[in-house]
Amino acid sequence: MLLCAVAAFALMFADTRLPFMDDVRAQLSTVVAPVQWAVSLPSEGLSWAALVFSDQRALVEENQRLRQQLLTLSHRVQRMANLTAENVRLRELLNAAPRDEVPYITADLLSLDSDPFTQQMVIGRGRRDGVYVGQPVMDASGLVGQVIAVSAYTSRVLMVSDANNAVPVQVNRSGQRFIVQGTGEVDTLSVLNVPATADIRQGDLLTTSGLGGRFPEGYPVAEVTRVDRDDQHSFANVEARPLAQLERSRHFLLLFPPTAAVAASSDINIGAALRVANGRVAETPVELEGARP
Repeated sequence: MLLCAVAAFALMFADTRLPFMDDVRAQLSTVVAPVQWAVSLPSEGLSWAALVFSDQRALVEENQRLRQQLLTLSHRVQRMANLTAENVRLRELLNAAPRDEVPYITADLLSLDSDPFTQQMVIGRGRRDGVYVGQPVMDASGLVGQVIAVSAYTSRVLMVSDANNAVPVQVNRSGQRFIVQGTGEVDTLSVLNVPATADIRQGDLLTTSGLGGRFPEGYPVAEVTRVDRDDQHSFANVEARPLAQLERSRHFLLLFPPTAAVAASSDINIGAALRVANGRVAETPVELEGARP
């Protein structure tokens, strides 16, 4: 121990007095470095292990939290997309029928008829809402059809594409009047009894003529897609495409007689305002135009 103390004092004196001791100290540090590294391994290993396990647990917890947040946000995004699309459709519906001209209520689609030979659907409005047989039904694009049966809370609608449905129309460009009948196909209507000399052409817009008192005048029904004229026949073969989105629409307008608007306020109370109209309809039952109920 005395020898070590004497050696330590000698090295300290040489380190302070002799310049070459800097190089000696550097060389000795290089030699001793592996020993220092080996001595520090246990403590560093413990610190590293504690850090690794601590970070892994935190990462697992954060990952679970982010997954839950992602699921919640994904659900909100899906719901928001659905609400945005529904809002657009409802705004289109409001623009489809001017509020100050024809009173109406909105309705949602409940189901479609599974019979391939009929074009009918069920909507979520009924007798309690003032719905009556023969009432016109529209979507944001055009005429969908008319009500053929009413219960307390639901109604059945015969679409314009059904073969048993017929609608009086007029050519928007020329004013000539015809009858449009369904063909049983959702994208095709037939324009009946069109003279070969009639002023009708492909691309013409067909709107309700108002004749018969069933459908208000001026609402879009179909667009002419084909006009075949043959010199050997007196009548032309004319087909049209319904403007209503029969396969896609889920929101509809049910139009009421304009006389019901007298009792209507800014928010129409259809149940009370249309008793007069419903009484008139009940007194004079109507047959479906061109239809077999």
